[in-house]
Amino acid sequence: MTTRTIAVVSAGLSQPSSTRMLADRLAQATTDALTERGIAAEVVTIEPRDLAHDITNAMLTGFPAGELRTALETVTGADGIVAVTPVFMTSYSGLFKSFVDVIDKDALREVPVLMGATGGTPRHSLATEYAMRPLFAYLHADVVSTAVFAATDDWAGHGDDVSSLPARIRRAGRELAEKVATRPARAAAADEFDAVPDFADLLGR
Repeated sequence: MTTRTIAVVSAGLSQPSSTRMLADRLAQATTDALTERGIAAEVVTIEPRDLAHDITNAMLTGFPAGELRTALETVTGADGIVAVTPVFMTSYSGLFKSFVDVIDKDALREVPVLMGATGGTPRHSLATEYAMRPLFAYLHADVVSTAVFAATDDWAGHGDDVSSLPARIRRAGRELAEKVATRPARAAAADEFDAVPDFADLLGR
């Protein structure tokens, strides 16, 4: 059985959060669909809230360090990405955008992406289309057709209704799995900072 890596970016600010819950369910739907195809999946979840200080430093210096650097390597080397953000002020959160901003603009080219978002009211459900989709289009990612928005009331939906949250999650997971399955496994992306010389060496220690 071949294996694919699914990177999950869950940009919720609280613990626990509905954003993480949606991200986990989307990842599970994707792995279930891959398993049906005889493909194993390794899911790695990244929460930018735990990397907030490193993200800020990277935006200021241009050099990701520590756990952020590892997280970026995971995302840019993944076979598929599940990206979920809470909606604030009708758009993705600032933390989510800041994390995306420190990803090299060419690193997600043609990488399959499943988008998700959470909010208190269905009024913000189109944020995935007018905010998130253009963002990933700019990065030339291969975004699946179904984006999943979960309002507070959606969590009480039933799985038999095609418009219910469980049904939308299953559909989106199948779409991401299909894109991942039709591509060869990706090698980890090269780290652009590997060639940066050690300053101690430059100073002759």
